[in-house]
Amino acid sequence: MPPTDAEDAARAAVFDVDGTLVDTNYLHVAAWWEALRQAGHDVPSQAIHRAIGLGSSDLVAHLLGADRAREEAEALSAAHKTLYGQYFGRLRALPEAGRLLRRLADDGWKVVLATSAGGQELSALRTALDADEAISGMASADDVSQGKPAPEPVEQALRLAGATPERSVFVGDTVWDMQAGSRAGVTCVGLLCGGIPREDLEKAGADVLYDDPDALLASLAQSPLGRRP
Repeated sequence: MPPTDAEDAARAAVFDVDGTLVDTNYLHVAAWWEALRQAGHDVPSQAIHRAIGLGSSDLVAHLLGADRAREEAEALSAAHKTLYGQYFGRLRALPEAGRLLRRLADDGWKVVLATSAGGQELSALRTALDADEAISGMASADDVSQGKPAPEPVEQALRLAGATPERSVFVGDTVWDMQAGSRAGVTCVGLLCGGIPREDLEKAGADVLYDDPDALLASLAQSPLGRRP
């Protein structure tokens, strides 16, 4: 029997990067904490951690309020960028992250990254991940007008892959990821390696949860990413 159009359609495996594929969340917390401290703001690390995954302006607004963000977001973002940049050469992929992406590409998935990172930061993440041959596209902060939890980063990733939401899966580690994926209409896989509690990810829209990329790879056949055309 010849394949149907549905069977021929692209399948997109869309991945967040920070905290999902590369172990960066707590480095971001430290850099934001210091940037805020230098600007005279005493913000608990826990609150910063819960905001990781938002774009810089949205993160500042979430932590300090919209009025303060309009006044200070640009300077705080620049300070964070400088502080976080000190880690670029030491970033490390989470266990089996690169192997997971290569396996999915071999299985016929279009692997696309959807991340709030851009520029040199994104280059550093890709270097740490070391799986460029498996990645068919990237929807970065440079490509969208609204970051997560808006669905635009995931929708842009689907456009790059030429895939429909029904044929796509989004993997992330924050509530913002799960909200973005849910709003885009894709199946959402949550990873716990970013430090966000299971209950929070489920409430935000995670359809299934795994500890980290290694655990997802080990259970790939039974996961939403194990389905075949």
